[in-house]
Amino acid sequence: MPSRRIFVGDVQGCRSELEQLLAACRYDPASDALHPVGDLVNRGPDSLGALRLLRDLGAQPVLGNHDVHLLRAAAGLRAPAPLDTLDAVLAAPDRAELLAWLAGQPFVRVFDDLYLVHAGLHPAWTDPLANLADLDPLARSHASDFATRVRHCDAAGERPVDDEAPPIGFAPWDHFYEPARHGGRRVVFGHWAARGLVRTEKVVGLDSGCVWGGALSAWIPEERRVVSVPALRTWAARER
Repeated sequence: MPSRRIFVGDVQGCRSELEQLLAACRYDPASDALHPVGDLVNRGPDSLGALRLLRDLGAQPVLGNHDVHLLRAAAGLRAPAPLDTLDAVLAAPDRAELLAWLAGQPFVRVFDDLYLVHAGLHPAWTDPLANLADLDPLARSHASDFATRVRHCDAAGERPVDDEAPPIGFAPWDHFYEPARHGGRRVVFGHWAARGLVRTEKVVGLDSGCVWGGALSAWIPEERRVVSVPALRTWAARER
């Protein structure tokens, strides 16, 4: 049983900031469990280095939308996007091993007190593990899309066409999340840099926008604290 769990926000290829954050947390791989919240790669400067580091440390992440994008692009199922920074991963001599490690990560992890998911949980899911277990990241599904992409939704779990200006009836997905239906579990998530750090009784949001020039953040529940390190620079321009 690890002495601490260290949940890390969206890394997105920011390996140097990740190393600084782990040092600031005094991370010890012999006694701490490392749980990134997904989006390990893309838009940042060193996706290859970030993947290698996390794999070598035995990190236990969940998949984010950028991780899924990498896997599908590598499999020829999706064209690389113009702003991708994934070429080094795709050309790496250990590409096959890294992609196999990444593809083996789940869309959700369940703890006695927490769920870990990249973006959010559907209001209708009473057992997120049953909805997300054993999904193939190469095969598109409504469940995996929701878990890796949701920001706003309505009470039925429908997502708005315009996520930045949702109409009346839509709210951040956690507005509809009820811990009492889930054994009192909080949800740790990322994906929403514009919203920033979130700490409520229901959820902990950890995307503080490192790749956009913000910070990389970690939450250590056993110590009830958030640790952040500033981005070394703005690595990517914000998109709408």
